[in-house]
Amino acid sequence: MAQTTGMCQVPPNSCTVASAPTTQWLAQDMVLKGLHTINVNKAPGPDGIHPRVLRELGAELQWPLFLIFSDSLSSGMVTRDWKKANVIPIFKKGVRSQPGNYRPVSLTSVVGKLFESLLRDHIQNYVLENAIMSSNQHGFMKDRSCQTNLIAFYDEVSKKLDSGGAVDIIYLDFAKAFDTVPHKRLLSKLRSIGLSEVICTWIENWLQDRVQRVVVNGTFSTWSKVLSGVPQGSVLGPLLFNFFINDLGEGIMSNVSVFADDTKLCRPVNSIQDVTSLQQDLDQLAIWAAKWQMRFNVDKCKVMHLGCKNMQAPYTLNGTALGKSIMEKDLGVLVDNKLGCSKQCQAAATRANKVLSCIKRGIDSREEGVILPLYRALVRPHLEYAVQFWSPVLKRDIIELERVQRRATKLVKGMESLSYEERLAKLGLFTLEKRRLRGDMITMYKYIKGSCNNLSNVLFTSRSFQRTRGHPLRLEEGRFHLNIRKGFFTVRAVKLWNSLPESVVLPDTLYSFKKGLDGFLASEGIQGYGR
Repeated sequence: MAQTTGMCQVPPNSCTVASAPTTQWLAQDMVLKGLHTINVNKAPGPDGIHPRVLRELGAELQWPLFLIFSDSLSSGMVTRDWKKANVIPIFKKGVRSQPGNYRPVSLTSVVGKLFESLLRDHIQNYVLENAIMSSNQHGFMKDRSCQTNLIAFYDEVSKKLDSGGAVDIIYLDFAKAFDTVPHKRLLSKLRSIGLSEVICTWIENWLQDRVQRVVVNGTFSTWSKVLSGVPQGSVLGPLLFNFFINDLGEGIMSNVSVFADDTKLCRPVNSIQDVTSLQQDLDQLAIWAAKWQMRFNVDKCKVMHLGCKNMQAPYTLNGTALGKSIMEKDLGVLVDNKLGCSKQCQAAATRANKVLSCIKRGIDSREEGVILPLYRALVRPHLEYAVQFWSPVLKRDIIELERVQRRATKLVKGMESLSYEERLAKLGLFTLEKRRLRGDMITMYKYIKGSCNNLSNVLFTSRSFQRTRGHPLRLEEGRFHLNIRKGFFTVRAVKLWNSLPESVVLPDTLYSFKKGLDGFLASEGIQGYGR
């Protein structure tokens, strides 16, 4: 007889490959690969199974886990341990006594998440093959990111402003978006896109009878039922949420951009009719939210007016006037109504300097092997997050960011008396300005030849190739009137991209491109744009 764990039947040890319950897409080698890529630094879930155990015993566990996964999927039954979550409250800001000021981080079964990851990859392949997901969605999508979202959306905004027009941007905020997704409506959408009934049945069972408890300083609350929402801390949850809001932009005439639940829309507003059309789109979104039992947090929804001829028109959502804003934090980047980057540069430098000060005070060692890894891991990411979108143009901003790296390199023992250039050479570092330029070219490669090439047709226009001049991937250099357009990624990076030798641009791997690019930049002595 097969043994039963929770609600999932486990086949006996005598089960052979031929008799194992399986599906067409799930294979034993996929389980082994998943076990070998488990992050051993992650915390275990309520079942107490540590990820290191799973990774170290991958060869021994691949077969029994394959049997469990196969049986779970074919039977549509999910073990209870995979439906439990320990919720760790992480303080954000504000008053500590207010529960709303904490971010809930859910820890679920590592074994369960391993199967979720295999199922997610299978579903994503189906989505890509059938072009199901909206092109406006950038969250939790392969080869898309916060940076691709920001570049695509504000490229359109900067174009309209450069042509002398006005633009209104509406920033929308869903109230507890992931926690309020109604399960029956979600499942109806999953079936409507053609997912197999086997997978839909498994997901339906996985969503049912979930429980969670709060853990604070090793003390556990009682278990409470989860009645709605996609499970936070899960691997499948973000993908399911994307499916749920996939039709959000249907019937909307304005430009809609989505990253998970972060939604914004923009429209040129050069007439009263334009304002009316944008308001109608807002009304349409309110109707969508009501239909699918979602709710906008109207107090956090804002409108930003851009352009010197902007009419500053008022907008409402569900009958409530939207507040006006001159600066918003969009996916972690400060964006103002001038599309300038100075505020973001200041914020990034401030965050990086705070971390650098903590390292200086808290770490006694000044050895290169200690300071340099800490700088690369904890400081520099603050200066380069989505920087291809907000790369500084003004000299004072460039200097402000570079000053952080100057401070960091001086911390290393034996570097105090050397010039900045000498310190960089000894430590094997580029200036941040050169790293941004190099990053621009790497990002261009991803758009034109690499993993992001499905976005390139929207952002760039190919130039007719002449064998006697340049490489075959040259692009049209966009015209501009305003500095905000001149400094935008899709304009500033094209000229240098067009100047790259054919031997640098044409290799098919990103590694080969980087190698050729570094050689070209070194031979030409290029440190930044215009130099």
